[in-house]
Amino acid sequence: MKRYLKIKQIKSKIGANWKAKRTLEALGLRKIGQVVIKKDTPQIRGMIDKIKYLVEVEEIIEKEGGGS
Repeated sequence: MKRYLKIKQIKSKIGANWKAKRTLEALGLRKIGQVVIKKDTPQIRGMIDKIKYLVEVEEIIEKEGGGS
């Protein structure tokens, strides 16, 4: 079972501190409404925690195929 996080920027980075701006860039977010999908790792969770007031997060769980 693979876990992903759907991260959407919901607020502008204008007025945010430089660390928050750099974290948004590192996640690949450049403008309001933009969505990125990242693997659910402790590193990504930590980044999201630092900018939780700027983003909206949704967990996506992908079940592995039941192929033969």
